[in-house]
Amino acid sequence: MSERIANPLRGEASLTIAGVAHVLRPTFAALVAAEAELGSLYALVERAGAGELRLTEIASLFWHCLDRNEPPSREAVGEAIVAAGLAACAVPLRAVLSQILKGAT
Repeated sequence: MSERIANPLRGEASLTIAGVAHVLRPTFAALVAAEAELGSLYALVERAGAGELRLTEIASLFWHCLDRNEPPSREAVGEAIVAAGLAACAVPLRAVLSQILKGAT
């Protein structure tokens, strides 16, 4: 798999999983799939703003936003979040949540 650099102008963010940088891109299809699993994305954003987002929700949202051609497992995404720490994952999480609220720039 070739590494791609996230383009913040496209609403992308980066997450390192098992030493490899992966692009998180909240496409319509990714967000629809995440919403089907997690419920309302607006409610998800509200929970995040209130500091009530669960690790499993973050991992699921990130997993749905990964490249569908060669996605790592959900477990690998969760392990990457734990390894990086929640503070470090706040940056890509903020980018994805911002894209949900504001849409493409």
